[in-house]
Amino acid sequence: AGIGKRVATDLARRNARTILACRDRERGQAAVEEIRAATGNAAVVLRLLDTGSLASVRAFAGAVLREEPRLDVLVNNAGVTGLPFAITSEGLEQTFATNYLGPFLLTNLLLG
Repeated sequence: AGIGKRVATDLARRNARTILACRDRERGQAAVEEIRAATGNAAVVLRLLDTGSLASVRAFAGAVLREEPRLDVLVNNAGVTGLPFAITSEGLEQTFATNYLGPFLLTNLLLG
């Protein structure tokens, strides 16, 4: 939703293979279908990613590095605010993990 969806739509309009990295499969797939319909670009795909989970970040990055011949642009746009204090299963504060640690790790893993 929001800025991320707009950026993905613009990239798809430019005929880019566009990977939507979403936490929620249903909402992500709906966005993929909407972007495909709006742009005519069938190369818009969904991959699940929860930046609040470093295990999820590592799995996502590994899959991208294995499956994609190249990566030209990375847009780190996901974030949360106003969540109650919570600790992830990896022992990290949820908001900090989601907004900072996950995107930092993802960027570094994809740099190769």
